[in-house]
Amino acid sequence: MLKRYFSFAAALLLVLGLSGCGYNTMQAQDEAANAAWSEVLNQYQRRADLIPNLVNTVKGYAQHEEQVFTEVTNARAKVGSVNMNAADATDEAKLKQYAQAQSELGGALSRLLVVAENYPQLKADQNFRDLQAQLEGTENRISLARNRYIEAVRTYNTTLRQFPQNLTAKVFGLKQRPNFSVENEAQIKEAPKVQF
Repeated sequence: MLKRYFSFAAALLLVLGLSGCGYNTMQAQDEAANAAWSEVLNQYQRRADLIPNLVNTVKGYAQHEEQVFTEVTNARAKVGSVNMNAADATDEAKLKQYAQAQSELGGALSRLLVVAENYPQLKADQNFRDLQAQLEGTENRISLARNRYIEAVRTYNTTLRQFPQNLTAKVFGLKQRPNFSVENEAQIKEAPKVQF
């Protein structure tokens, strides 16, 4: 009888201990971070899908700017070769590689838009204006998706560091997630100057 009482008491303590350990919260927050990362990937894919249309529209007007078109195409191919999924977002090295590829693509796109500035007929072309508006909207969506991902990672990492959840995290081998960062912070302090 006493043995049965101790077994019941131990089981009750275990249940009470696990309910306050934060494991379920950590799992929910990890899934939220995965979902937020998927949205980041989705918006980057949208940008990558718009680029060939933008390049072809500009090509029609600026045929002698082949180097810029090649840079954009190569940067887009590099982005496409860096395969990322939600699980890869927990690997800091892969996250940096992906961010670097996206940064190179952004730079190539900026150069393409500077080329377009030299062609007044192109700036007046409705297809170009539509693509430019879609690209601008996509950049805003990318920024929003990155902000949501950063917030989801911050929430998850904060939970992992708090007591007693930090003990649960250690028991289950849960690690902090790396955050989305910018490779060259000095470069982004000034807004790009593209005039049309």
